[in-house]
Formats: sequence, structure tokens, C-alpha cells
Amino acid sequence: MKIAVSGKGGVGKTTISAGLARYFAEQGFRVYAVDADPDTSLGMVLGIPQELTEGIKPIVDMREVIAEKSGGGGAFFTLNPDVDDLLEQYSVSHGNIVFFKMGAVKQGGSSCYCRENSVLNALVNSLLLKKEEVVILDMGAGIEHLTRGTAGGVDIMIVVTEPSRVSVQTARVVERLAHDLGVNRVRFVGNKVRSEREENFIYDSFPREQVLGIVHFDDAVLDAAMGTEPQEAPEQIQKSIAVIGQRIKREVNNN
Repeated sequence: MKIAVSGKGGVGKTTISAGLARYFAEQGFRVYAVDADPDTSLGMVLGIPQELTEGIKPIVDMREVIAEKSGGGGAFFTLNPDVDDLLEQYSVSHGNIVFFKMGAVKQGGSSCYCRENSVLNALVNSLLLKKEEVVILDMGAGIEHLTRGTAGGVDIMIVVTEPSRVSVQTARVVERLAHDLGVNRVRFVGNKVRSEREENFIYDSFPREQVLGIVHFDDAVLDAAMGTEPQEAPEQIQKSIAVIGQRIKREVNNN
């Protein structure tokens, strides 16, 4: 299964991504957890020691490796370089979870990152099209790393939303962009829901059959974010994530 997780900034994409990674790992799957968010916090939320995640160099920063993989530094570059070995060399294992970070996309006004993006796309293609395990892409606040070429390998995109008009509007924009890229199965998860009224707001904002589940707000998540508690999700959130994971498996396997 190949799962992309997206949504508006701050809605809890990384919390949901990490929860799904843990759930599938506990189910016996080999999980490739890809931090495609420039904030690169997925490893921390997964509970991987910081000294290990800091030792992983983002692919976009590997200029020499990128030059070698994409054609040696000349005026031309390979659009589909062989990057399978990068999966082993530039990742860290944590139980059944294999984690690596892709790094940030280029910023406005910066030099051309054609070579970097070439390797990034090839790397995502390798994960999305060649691995038979579970792949979870924790996207940035959008779908920058998902191109038309890689979209064909995504089984499902999960758009995380809070119970607010702005967040719901962003979720719909992401849904439309995903469909434009060829991702046919887009589903929604309501996060940080505090009341029955907010839960109903989520269900009223999308077709009910497209909402995989609701994750309720818990102060323990904030404690974990501040480093005052372990990164392990509260039991109620784990149960909600398990329901979402079961529905993902059912939807993908029934296709």
C-alpha cells in the first residue's frame, strides 16, 4: 500500500502519518516512512532517537551524489536515475519502520534544482512502484513532491483537516490537485476534534463515505510536542488511528 498524507499546515499531518506507520508496523508490515515535509519532524514523532535522524542527510543536500546520479554535472541530466541504493544508504531502521527524509524543495529566487528534483522524483518512484510493503509519505503543506509521474503509484491520499472552514477549504483544494495528478482515491481524516458539534462539522463538509475517521483532541499530544511526555500516542488516539488503518486496508484491497 502506498499512502500519501497531506493537508493544511498545522492540522496534524505528521501525527497521523506517524500513527499510521506505527499501526501498520505493529500489523507486521515493513513500513517506509518518508518525511517529505521541510519541517522534517516525522522521525521525532516516530520516537527515533534524534542523533540517528540528524545523521541522515537530506537527499536534496547531497550535491555530489545528485550530480553522479543525474548525469555527472554536465548540461544534461538523467530524468530517471537509478536511486535504489540510496534507500539503503541514507535511511535508518526503527523496528519494522524504515525512515528517511527527502528535504525541502527549492525556494523562490533560488538557483535551479532540476537535478535535485530529478533524483527526488526517481526516489519516490522507486518507493511507490517497486516496494511491496507499506509506504507512507508525510507531505508538506501541499503536494509539492507528488508529480504526475509519481501519482500513478499512490494507492490513496489522506487529507487531514481540522474542523474549520479554512482547513476544509484547503482540504478540497488538495483533493482537486490530487485528482488533477491522477490520484483517484482521496479520503479525509478529521483531526483535533473537541466536540460532537465539530465532529458533525467534518461529516457535513465531505461525503460521509470519504471520511475515514475522526481523531479527537488530546492534551497529551501537546505535552509530547513540548517534550514533557513520551512520543507514544494516547490510547484513544491509537484506537482511532487503528480504525483509519483498517479502512485504508479495506479500501485499497477491495480495489
